[in-house]
Amino acid sequence: MRIVMLTQFYPPVLGGLERHVKDLSEALAARGHDVAVITLRQGGWGQDMPAYEEVQGVRLYRIRGTVSRAEKLLFVDERRSYAPPFPDPELALAIRRILAQEKPHVVHAHNWLSFSYLPLKRWSKAKLVITLHEFGLSCGKWTFIHQDAFCSGPAWGKCWSCLNDHYGLAKGTMTHLGQRTMRRAQDRRVDMYVPVSQAVAEGSQLVGSGLPYEVVPNFIPDQIAAPPPDWEAQLTQLPTDPFMLFVGSFGKQKGMDVLLEAYRGLEVADSTERPVPLVLIGYELSDFPLSQLDIPPQVHIFKNWPNTAVMEAWRRSHIGIVPSNWPEPSPTVVMEAMVASVPVIASRVGGIPDIVADGETGLLVPPGDPVALRQAMSRLLQDPTLRQQMSAAARQRVTNFQAHTVVTRIEGIYQQLCQS
Repeated sequence: MRIVMLTQFYPPVLGGLERHVKDLSEALAARGHDVAVITLRQGGWGQDMPAYEEVQGVRLYRIRGTVSRAEKLLFVDERRSYAPPFPDPELALAIRRILAQEKPHVVHAHNWLSFSYLPLKRWSKAKLVITLHEFGLSCGKWTFIHQDAFCSGPAWGKCWSCLNDHYGLAKGTMTHLGQRTMRRAQDRRVDMYVPVSQAVAEGSQLVGSGLPYEVVPNFIPDQIAAPPPDWEAQLTQLPTDPFMLFVGSFGKQKGMDVLLEAYRGLEVADSTERPVPLVLIGYELSDFPLSQLDIPPQVHIFKNWPNTAVMEAWRRSHIGIVPSNWPEPSPTVVMEAMVASVPVIASRVGGIPDIVADGETGLLVPPGDPVALRQAMSRLLQDPTLRQQMSAAARQRVTNFQAHTVVTRIEGIYQQLCQS
């Protein structure tokens, strides 16, 4: 089967979505499918990235659009060019040229780059599958957060005001009008939506809509590579004592403030003992500069580690902490902990309850509650038998979120659509 992926970001750009599309593309190619990826050319990640290359059996096309050329006016992050929430003429022409060569049976889109494909849908005759990795179908910020709280659902005036506060008047209005208009056009042309969790399906207003959709979670590869030899020195910086581990961006959205408050009040069974170390691996965000914080003793911070090194840190940890303050769609970080047989303490929010079985593979706590998080930490730290039971259960449950299970389900969607 010939498949073309559409995604605005692709490695070397960092992020969970980028890794998902790469892993899915390479897994499909390894299974004998003909796979190409169309992505945006990201100048901030190296000007020498070629317009075309082949990597791990996947043909990779990098294109640029009209809107991205004005990115200094429209986008805050100059390292990333975003697909606009409406068809970009230059992107549409580039996509058409590539599709004429590839002749795909399926076009599988992963974000707003799908909008530049919609005018070509009838011409291409390919089935359109759209994976919803977040809430971009109904939320112009993609986060489903309104005024620092979980959004109750989209409404015209509320969304316009929220986007203006977030992006500014010009970009906020453009995003609001474009996303609302293109959502209706896309609903008429899509052959299958694939939300990554039930929470995304509900937040995207798919439940009860009559639109075709199937919930399929994110996944992690069946085999995790070992870290490169030149990372041995960095790995020796990890505590030799048992430690708890957080992986993700250092921001309020990920619950960093809640985590530090919970850890600061954590008591040890014996006052002569040192507290269990807490390791933070990730990257800094502007809303939560670590240099301005009072970091408790025994907190170890490591920035910008590659995924293979992160996986080695998971293998050495005892407890994983995922204290998210937003409705995480389907966080692969939880799956990475589970494949390393690590029980996870996480917020009961978004798609996390789809992955963590509360009381079996880990513990779920209310988001934004440092007391509940601290109590869950203490419970697992003081009960090694429970930790061992959860470790075994986590390793067994994570098979539902590995490539051999999830990629097979995605193949089934392709086959079903192409046979209809």
